Amino acid sequence: MAELNFKQELTSVFGHPVAENPTQAMIEAAYQHHGLNWRYLTIEVLPEDLGDAVRGMRAMNFRGGNLTIPHKVAVIPLLDRLSEAAELMGAVNCIVRQGDELVGENTDGKGFVQSLRELCEPAGKKVVMLGAGGAARAMSVELALADVEEITIVNRTAQRGESLVELLNTKVREKKTVQARFALWEGDYKIPEGTDVLINATSIGLYPDVNARVPIDASTINPKMIVADVISNPPETRLIKQARELGCNVLDGLGMLVNQGVIGFQLWTGVDPDPAVMRQALEDVFSS
Repeated sequence: MAELNFKQELTSVFGHPVAENPTQAMIEAAYQHHGLNWRYLTIEVLPEDLGDAVRGMRAMNFRGGNLTIPHKVAVIPLLDRLSEAAELMGAVNCIVRQGDELVGENTDGKGFVQSLRELCEPAGKKVVMLGAGGAARAMSVELALADVEEITIVNRTAQRGESLVELLNTKVREKKTVQARFALWEGDYKIPEGTDVLINATSIGLYPDVNARVPIDASTINPKMIVADVISNPPETRLIKQARELGCNVLDGLGMLVNQGVIGFQLWTGVDPDPAVMRQALEDVFSS
């Protein structure tokens, strides 16, 4: 008789709000597909409770987890150490248990660059990034490491945007030749001529505010641009729909979510998951 084992390995996502986050469907479909007795829990964690949540993760021997808005930066001092990439970005979206340590990693940027490469090679491209939060930091650093030529950070708060630009123009430029600049977001932002990739890295358009409008001048969207949105719920945001109608190639948030999920899955389990299974699980969720 085989030894009985009712213990499930635990992973999770902490966020606020988090109820609309579809990652659980994707990850648990992959656990089932690969015969792993693991669970992925979607947990609402208020900012003031993040420390208790991470201590609970340690006490209950979670194997890892994800962080989403607003915890990607605040979690850093609560961890034992960071990967080189997460330290460079100053943002963590993935926690990995290594022995007794909780290690901060960042898969957001890697997932996005992998998605972008399905449409174009990032090297030499000019990018406009709307937002300067954790996702924007991760993507801009990975894009710089992938040899983009120029990144414009557009943000309503000058301090946060300028801080990201300084990171790109100092620490990242020690490794690559990217040129970064800051643009204050006031009114409808006009996208500069010559922009190759436009990325919405804000939460504008996230469920339930699906009709929220990203304040940009639509007349400055060129059909030759690639337009991307990090929001996965809904997959077709107002911005993505508008860009598609204008003839742009688009990247929805599902592609990035799947690609970063594949990386996290590998880090937690040591198993290479089937991305098609993960994508199908997400598509099933949104088609229903």
